[in-house]
This record gives sequence, structure tokens and C-alpha cells, in this order.
Amino acid sequence: MTLEEAKAFLGADLERTVARMETLLRSDIPLLDGTNRSLLTHAGKLLRPVLSLLSAGACGPRNEDSIRFAAAVELLHNATLLHDDVVDGSAERRNLPTVMSLLGGPASVLIGDFWLVKCIDCLLGADRYSETVIRLFAKTLSDLAEGEILQLQKASSCDTGEEDYFRIIYCKTASLFETACRSAALSVSAPEAHIESLARYGSRLGLAFQIRDDMLDYGDGCAIGKPTGQDLREGKITLPLLCALSEVSAEENLAIRKRVARAVDDPAEAAAVQAFVRAHEGLARAAERRDALIREAVSFLEILPDSEEKSYLASLAHFVGARNN
Repeated sequence: MTLEEAKAFLGADLERTVARMETLLRSDIPLLDGTNRSLLTHAGKLLRPVLSLLSAGACGPRNEDSIRFAAAVELLHNATLLHDDVVDGSAERRNLPTVMSLLGGPASVLIGDFWLVKCIDCLLGADRYSETVIRLFAKTLSDLAEGEILQLQKASSCDTGEEDYFRIIYCKTASLFETACRSAALSVSAPEAHIESLARYGSRLGLAFQIRDDMLDYGDGCAIGKPTGQDLREGKITLPLLCALSEVSAEENLAIRKRVARAVDDPAEAAAVQAFVRAHEGLARAAERRDALIREAVSFLEILPDSEEKSYLASLAHFVGARNN
């Protein structure tokens, strides 16, 4: 099963989710409205709302709150991307110019704020669990901010360790996956055990997703919609490099970290670090960690009753690990 097959399976419910986003994002300000429509047209894979809708359906019949929570997840995700592009100075995303590169950083931040407000507006309209789910989304926003700040701090000092790395990717990526699955289960009043299992599925899947993204940044597959090597140009130490560093002496470890610091301004240093990762099987070792997380994610689905949604959730976990974009 592929992501496209999952989208086809969700059919009208996914269409209703996108339509709700379109309605929420309408504006009588032409620049804002046109930018929002363009962003929706190039909205990427819609993986998070797909996971949300499947999680709801795995626990019971999807309802209007299921649609709302799935839409809110994607609104929040895109709001953070608009902000991230400013933080990272990204000129491209999904092989297209970013809002920041076209309209400038202030406009990108303001449009991201608009999407964030519409996310909260979407949650406020829920029939049940609105306060509970708003608290979940608030925690995710706090996680995102903390993850970004910790990453900036560690990039500046070039002393990221494995514990730091996993905290960063939980905060920046896995927290939202977890919230997508947990809020979806709440939307259909699932049993507590099912809610917790789906939340754990989401968190492990989010970690695996980010590890795969970090592997792709080292060129392990096709283009990901942004230039490869971007992490090194920003001084970020991710799992492929951490795995390679674990195989060398403390002296060589320090020497490579110094090269990462210089890679921000020197492409030759970045190339040397990439070669080091390949020579010490950093990508293969990172893949082992990713695969273990995917197996763990799928194991949390066992408690759920058999359904097509459950099968799609398991299949999408493997899609996350194998994706090339």
C-alpha cells in the first residue's frame, strides 16, 4: 500500500479536510489570499492529515471532529514551515521558491501566524474535546519552539550528542505526529488504551520520519525538495554523522566537529564531512535505528481491532522509512 492509495481510500473525508482548510484560509486581502491558495496547491504529501484520519477510522467511524483535527494538524504543520524557512534562510521548499524568498521574512512570519490562528480557530469549533485537544496542540507548539532553540544552541557549539539529537527531533517532528494520532483517536472517543497506543505509534513514526529526512540530506536517495547538505551548511549534526562519529577516537571526533563548524562557510569542509559519513557507514547505521523505530511503531498497532485503516497505518510506517522525497 502506498500513500496515494491511502489518500484514495480516505476519499471524501480527505477532500473535506482540504476543503475546510481552504475555507478557513480565505481572505479579502489579495496578497494573503493568493499566497494561501498557492501554498494549498503545493501542499506536499498531506501525510499528517492522512495519518490523523486513518487513526480516527482505526478506532471508530470518522466524524466532523475527525475532519477538524486532521485539518488543524496540517495548518499547524505549514505554519511552522513558513516560520522555519525564515529561521533557516531557506530559498526553496518542495522544489519551489519559499514565501520568504518571494515576499521576505516578515511576510513569511505573518502568513505563518495567520495559518496558526486558523488552526486554533478550527479546533475551537469541535463538538467534543476542544479544550483537551487545544492543550495538546499548545504542548506541540511549545515542543517545536524548544526544539528549534536547542538545535540553534547545539549548532552554535557543535556539541550535539545522541540524547540532544533525539530530543530535538522529537520536539521538531515527532511531537506533531503524536498529536495528530492522539487527537484523532479522541475525536471518536476511543478507549484510553487505544489512544495511548496510537500516540506512541505516532511518536515513533515521527522520529523515523525525521531520521529518514536527515539521511536524505546526505544524498541517500532522490531530491527532497531542498538542497542536500543543508544541515551541514547550518552547522547541524544529525544521526548519520553521530553514527559515524561513534566509530572513531575522541580526537578524530573533535576534529570532525571542528570541520562541521567550518562547513557553514566552506563547501569543501562540508564535502569532507559527507565523505567521512560515507566512509564510516553512518547512513547504514542510521537506517538500522530508523528501522527499529518503525518496527516499534507498528507493534503499537497490535492492540487495535483489525481494519483497513489499521493496515494502512502499518503500511505507511514502512513508506516513511523507504521514501525518497
